[in-house]
Amino acid sequence: MQSALYVALSAQVALSNRLETVARNVANMNTTGYRADEVKFAELISKAGQDKVSFATGGEKYVSRQTGSLNKTDNPLDLAVEGDAWFAIRNANGNLSYTRDGRLKMTQDGALQTLTGQQILGTGGQPIALDPEAGEPLVSQSGEVVQGDNGVVGQIGLFLIPNEAKLARAENSAVVPDLPAIPVQTFDQHGIRQGYVEGANINPVREMTKMIMISRAFESATKMIDTSNESQEKAIRELGASS
Repeated sequence: MQSALYVALSAQVALSNRLETVARNVANMNTTGYRADEVKFAELISKAGQDKVSFATGGEKYVSRQTGSLNKTDNPLDLAVEGDAWFAIRNANGNLSYTRDGRLKMTQDGALQTLTGQQILGTGGQPIALDPEAGEPLVSQSGEVVQGDNGVVGQIGLFLIPNEAKLARAENSAVVPDLPAIPVQTFDQHGIRQGYVEGANINPVREMTKMIMISRAFESATKMIDTSNESQEKAIRELGASS
């Protein structure tokens, strides 16, 4: 089989994976705190004959670290992260993950949770408990929670995920890193803004442009495969006739 056919097939696999991530990004462009999927491609070089042939890998998916825009809501239980830190949350099974979705709710017994029922954790990994009768909380840039006459009732934790950590998807727009997250100690570059939420870090126009470009590239690869098949069929007919 001709090398061009293998190259075109590898391109189609890579483009299919890229189209899948773009479609997922478009579907989540209105999801609070969502981080886009990206794909990193590499070149594979094979030397089956006299000439080297380059193939595209299927692509390695990763979660973008780029921040999204902050949108004002004036809801005291809406929190957004400024900087590169993350909120720590824990579900009913005790599984720990990190999210940029700071939309919170207070239960009847005062527990501070995400809208999907996960615990929002403090700096030491402990849940935050409020007084349901003490009114709306005030949250400072450092995450300290003040409520009425009770003073400081807790501190919402912010955590930095190492740049070299790989991120796996979890619920609530959350991620699970393969390396431990580090609590934020100084708040000059990282902090919390109350009354705001972070939108998805997805540019709809750019994603739609990517989708068009991928579709065209896939069509080009298909034409290359058709051309390769036609040339093979022609060679077989001519060689068969001459023999």
